[in-house]
Amino acid sequence: MKPNDFDGQLSTIARLFLSVSVTVVTVAAFIGAAGAWTGNLFLLKLHPYLFFIGFGNSAILLLNRYLTSAIYPELAVDPQKQLRYLFAVLSSLGLITLALFMDWPLLKAFTGLLLIIVVSGPLREIFTTLSVAKIWKEVSVRYYIFDVLFLLVANLGLFTLGLKEAFPDSGIIPFFVTQSSYFLGSSFPLSISVMGFLYTYAWSRSSKKELIKRLFSIWFYVFVGGVLFFLIVILAESYLAMMLISHLLLLGVMALLGSFALYLHNFFKKNFHHPALAFLLSGLSLLFATSAFGIMNIFFMKGIHFGTKPPIPLDRMWIYHSHTHAALLGWITFSFTGILYIVLPAIVRRNSLETLRSELALSSLLSQLTMQRAFKQLTVMMLSAIAVLLAFFLENNILLGAAGFVFGMSVYYLRINLNRELDRQA
Repeated sequence: MKPNDFDGQLSTIARLFLSVSVTVVTVAAFIGAAGAWTGNLFLLKLHPYLFFIGFGNSAILLLNRYLTSAIYPELAVDPQKQLRYLFAVLSSLGLITLALFMDWPLLKAFTGLLLIIVVSGPLREIFTTLSVAKIWKEVSVRYYIFDVLFLLVANLGLFTLGLKEAFPDSGIIPFFVTQSSYFLGSSFPLSISVMGFLYTYAWSRSSKKELIKRLFSIWFYVFVGGVLFFLIVILAESYLAMMLISHLLLLGVMALLGSFALYLHNFFKKNFHHPALAFLLSGLSLLFATSAFGIMNIFFMKGIHFGTKPPIPLDRMWIYHSHTHAALLGWITFSFTGILYIVLPAIVRRNSLETLRSELALSSLLSQLTMQRAFKQLTVMMLSAIAVLLAFFLENNILLGAAGFVFGMSVYYLRINLNRELDRQA
């Protein structure tokens, strides 16, 4: 599709985002699976870059804007501009693939610079349209705005990582700029997005709204501040502080998981079985696994300096890989799948954000058949994600590749299932 051929409809760009984002995650899973089967280092190195650059940037630039504009309409969505964002992200995917294949770190830095410029646009729009006081007034908007800020920081990390690899002896780029820190920084804005969504479309609608608002406001400071402080203590190599913060975050995740399970029980008892909420609960359960693996990772990295390769002893690398994949395949992918099952039908049905602004966002916008298929998709995704984690523990590359391939296919089914539903609605 060329920009001049675009019809300018909000529903059209939303459906295009669905196709691009799901395809990117699927391709990243397939490439990771192929890398496990063949042992090809290029494929193993490429697939997380595809996920973070392709899905991470497109989700924050487009989907995040829908969620923010649903609360503050003055922060309007420009479909033409969003189409340009998608083209920029797709171009970045081509650039990073070439940079890794040819081992051109300066091209990696250029990719980061391009994404910095792209993200600077919506960030400038946000702060010229909304005051800080207005941003802070809505708890969920705090989460959504910080998503964009941290995406900018993540892209800055890609830029500086490329420069560091191009000039390793310069000493200008700090020691903590590593591939691992870039991936960690890129996962952070996606995690914050999900937290904001959970508050907006779940807990904020409960009977105890003021209490929930206070708790999520506190959780914002604990989650955002805790992760930021965690990065500082990693750099300071304070083992005790890392353990204390990671356990605090784990307790917070446990509280979220338990309370959301209770919320879901009450919702299903009074309403209907919404697959999106089941995906979000599954995402939270895998966030719990992420946190647990993270604590184990800290335990075994004691005495190893930050930036060392590998970051923990070789015989414990399955913990490191389980931690990262429980976050990517689990927490982030499951949660955003659930979000798309709510946001896309809401936008396409009225070609606007009006449904997202109303109490109808969690109503039965999907047909019974689509919801049944979504639950089957959830089952396959969960089984394949667990198989991936088991494969790391067993160090079985055949199982790892097979599970990754099945996971990729199950993610792609989101596009098939939702497009059938959206075509029916159209």
